[in-house]
Amino acid sequence: MKIAVINGPNLNFLGTREPQIYGSQSLGDLEKEIINYGQEKNIEVECFQSNYEGAMIDFIQKCYHDEVEGLIINPGAYTHYSYALADAIKSIGKPVVEVHISHIHSREDFRKNSVTAASCIGVVEGFGFDSYLIALDALVRQIKKIRKKDNNEC
Repeated sequence: MKIAVINGPNLNFLGTREPQIYGSQSLGDLEKEIINYGQEKNIEVECFQSNYEGAMIDFIQKCYHDEVEGLIINPGAYTHYSYALADAIKSIGKPVVEVHISHIHSREDFRKNSVTAASCIGVVEGFGFDSYLIALDALVRQIKKIRKKDNNEC
């Protein structure tokens, strides 16, 4: 099974940016943790980060062509206004879980709205880096349900 993890703007500054909210570990630390967790479960995890909306859309579309079975996305600030990302997520027809390190609903009002969440099968937030691991477990369960359903259909 192959899963992609996409991190949006400013997540390359994990460990530097507001450590009281996002912690002191880096994006590299996060990616290593997700990849290792995936390996324990025999899942190939590919990580991608960009500060550019178009690059994120290109990567989402690449996942469709590369036969990635599901995605985990932290759109960063694009969460709150990127209808283009929302459309890209919908367009690939794959299960996608939105994640956030912080609990966005306990922060500033503008962070409480996600335009990308409705294009995803679920949202995990507020558990720090564990949000990604929880999302990976949930995504894998959904993919297995999809596989089972597809195998039972004639």
